[in-house]
Amino acid sequence: MTGCAVHLLTGKAGIMNKGLWVVLGVFGLIVVVALFVGGSYVSARNQMVQKSADVDAAFSNIDVDLQRRADLIPNLVASVKGYANVEETILTAIANARAGLMTARTPDEKLAANDRLNVALLPLMRMQENYPQLKSNDQFMRLEDELSGTENRIAVSRLRYNAAIKDYNVFIQQFPNNIWAGMAGFQKKTEYYSADAGSKEAPKVDFSK
Repeated sequence: MTGCAVHLLTGKAGIMNKGLWVVLGVFGLIVVVALFVGGSYVSARNQMVQKSADVDAAFSNIDVDLQRRADLIPNLVASVKGYANVEETILTAIANARAGLMTARTPDEKLAANDRLNVALLPLMRMQENYPQLKSNDQFMRLEDELSGTENRIAVSRLRYNAAIKDYNVFIQQFPNNIWAGMAGFQKKTEYYSADAGSKEAPKVDFSK
């Protein structure tokens, strides 16, 4: 074999080796990118699952207190009726508002129903102004304190609930999380709590009748 032929074969081998290294390099880059993308997706999805669970947990705390508050209402009404002549319109409004709370399903429906219950209860709570003996009734005062304490807990939990929704929504809309959210089926939550329109004005009731 002449020197020219040997040189030609050596050159071809070198080109083949370089081509192989290029192929391996590209393949390795693809593997690295795939691992990075996959890791990003898995990490983001796990965080979305956690943040979505945080929203559910935040509302479950509200739900427990909403149920407790609804359970206290019949006892409060009974304690007032034992000392005062309660107008039927007041009792009907309270009963309807409580029923609305018990049948509400979504978070925003339940919170709005609780606001309407607040409005319906106002006349009943203000009856102690016309019936001083209610202020000395231990059961009435205890129930009033429990209702007030429960509503305060609900108010705090509502703030945490809204904060949890905001945290979740911001996260799934950030890049590249918005891509992963679409692929994994996570959607924006819209159940922010806002005061019910009917809770802005209390009903006018004449206690002199």
